[in-house]
Amino acid sequence: MYKFYWVPANSARHASTDRRPEGALVYPSGTAVTTLCGEVDLVADNSELAWLWATCPECYRVALRIARAADG
Repeated sequence: MYKFYWVPANSARHASTDRRPEGALVYPSGTAVTTLCGEVDLVADNSELAWLWATCPECYRVALRIARAADG
């Protein structure tokens, strides 16, 4: 739907525009991603508890801007 994906990494839920592996709905655990807040090479943690972490405020701001622009 949007050009970013949510990914738990480094004890927070971040967003990334990195491509996910073909056919994957999430970044597999251990995948290095660059996030919308500018963090480089964070390692994805696709565990159930990681999805409960707080959302990175900067990733949220950038993701909201991208979503609003896409919605017109």
